[in-house]
Amino acid sequence: MEQLKPLSDFFTAIEQDGRISITHIGIYAALLEYRSQIGNVNPIAVFSYDIMKIAKISSAMTYHKCVKDLNEFGYIRYVPSFNKNRGSRIYFP
Repeated sequence: MEQLKPLSDFFTAIEQDGRISITHIGIYAALLEYRSQIGNVNPIAVFSYDIMKIAKISSAMTYHKCVKDLNEFGYIRYVPSFNKNRGSRIYFP
């Protein structure tokens, strides 16, 4: 059950936040799943295509918009790498 705490905390936080869509939730859940797969480190280094595959999202534009939104809204901290050989960093609170 401890593994579900970050997702549960996220759902509590977004309960009254009308800016969050199902796509934001899917990407956040995919980020948590990816983090779990690599040993629950913080931050994680991610490539968009890895998270898009987990979240079942086919549009890179949608992915980047939602990740930037999650960053702007304070649910994650997103530090893009702008380097195709190095993943962007995602920090969780």
